[in-house]
Amino acid sequence: MPLPDGLIVVAKRDCPTCALVEPLLRDLAQGGAALTVLVQDDPAYAAGLPGQVFDDTLERSFRLGIEFVPTLIRMSGGQEVGRAYGWHRDDWRALSGRPDLGAGLPALRPGCASKTLDPGVAEALQLRFGDTGLGARQVALGEAEDPIEACFDRGWTDGLPVVPPTPERVLRMLAGTLRRPDEIVGLVPPDLAPCTVEKVAINAVMAGCKPEYLPVVLSAVEAALIDEFGMHGILCTTMFAGPLVIVNGPVARRIGVNSGVNALGQGHRANASIGRALQLVIRNVGGGRPGEVDRATLGTPGKYSFCFAESEIEGWEPLHVQRGFAREASTVTLFAGEGVQGVVDQKSRTPESLARSFALCLRAVDHPKLAMAGDALLVVSPDHCRVFVEAGWSKARLLDELTQLLMLPGDEMVAGAGGIAEGVPAALAGKPVPKFRPGGLLIVRAGGGAGLFSAIIAGWAASGPVGSIPVTKEISA
Repeated sequence: MPLPDGLIVVAKRDCPTCALVEPLLRDLAQGGAALTVLVQDDPAYAAGLPGQVFDDTLERSFRLGIEFVPTLIRMSGGQEVGRAYGWHRDDWRALSGRPDLGAGLPALRPGCASKTLDPGVAEALQLRFGDTGLGARQVALGEAEDPIEACFDRGWTDGLPVVPPTPERVLRMLAGTLRRPDEIVGLVPPDLAPCTVEKVAINAVMAGCKPEYLPVVLSAVEAALIDEFGMHGILCTTMFAGPLVIVNGPVARRIGVNSGVNALGQGHRANASIGRALQLVIRNVGGGRPGEVDRATLGTPGKYSFCFAESEIEGWEPLHVQRGFAREASTVTLFAGEGVQGVVDQKSRTPESLARSFALCLRAVDHPKLAMAGDALLVVSPDHCRVFVEAGWSKARLLDELTQLLMLPGDEMVAGAGGIAEGVPAALAGKPVPKFRPGGLLIVRAGGGAGLFSAIIAGWAASGPVGSIPVTKEISA
């Protein structure tokens, strides 16, 4: 809508600073200024002024980009040439051309938030008057339909209730990223369906994410689509695996991804919803549903959501640094994780003893007789980590020690460890066999500050060209 030349003031009655400047508006009007007053909440404000307009729909305020009231704008030739926020005497005098304006008022008073920024209002205005950039098909529900039950009925859930992804909620979620809603993130398996930033945002809403989580979710989705990760294979394997998201760097602390007490458990919104959002994208965009392409024999509760942050300390290189990223970078690492196997060692007081304890437990991943058929993630608790740090062991040294301890005797395996001989080729006789392929054992530090307990999470890495390789991606806005 065209705006007249002259002065525009946007105000609301319940703002003390707007009340402070109301007499000045009458002074300006009586002085012959071309003045338009847009009132957001109460037409009694500046009532009687010829240029007063009740902006009851907030359309004018929205199109002017008003964030604070009062806002003073000078228009010339149909273009904005100046703007002042709140009451700033010098700015108002300069824009109005009245060097005497507000002589009896204080020099400065801050304003209030515009009604266009009220909860839920900004998204509604964007949907009604703006260019949302949204392109996803909207599903109309019947008046008698419950939105949550409708999501169940249409197969959009993981078995738990989801947040109905209304356009307002999706717009609010998209405010968490600088990326365009129609940007293609990639092709999501198994259907290789194009996935936009908007579709990721929709599923992030459904999962219960906050907008500030969206960049992490987007990076996790992009990581899942890297060929080496093998998301299609993770879906269709009969093994237990699902994508595990490990968050490193400043973003983990900023958005509250738990790395401490109960890090692998429930109770933290960021952990629960980020991992869940990734799974919902795979389900709702890619078509990866249990009983269809998802052929897991037993599965794992981690297929609802599996996400935590590494508890980073000086002296132990965090995972993302080990994988070639700067310490100050924020990253997600995706690992094809299975269930959690506890490691209870409350006796070891030397790094050598504790490393042997870890190696013995790692030997059992998938099966003691299996070698180079699976990966593993070792989650070292702070109490166990202290044993290594106080002895001067870096994470790299622990990894080297475990690699050596996990060179399995080929003769023993062929002969049948524990009386089980099946599945071990005779060609392995006389040769040391690594339990894990190169790069197949990852170590992170996480957990509460009390308890000599660590954990092993097995990973899916089938022999031959099929399998999953852990991948790491930097998080961007």
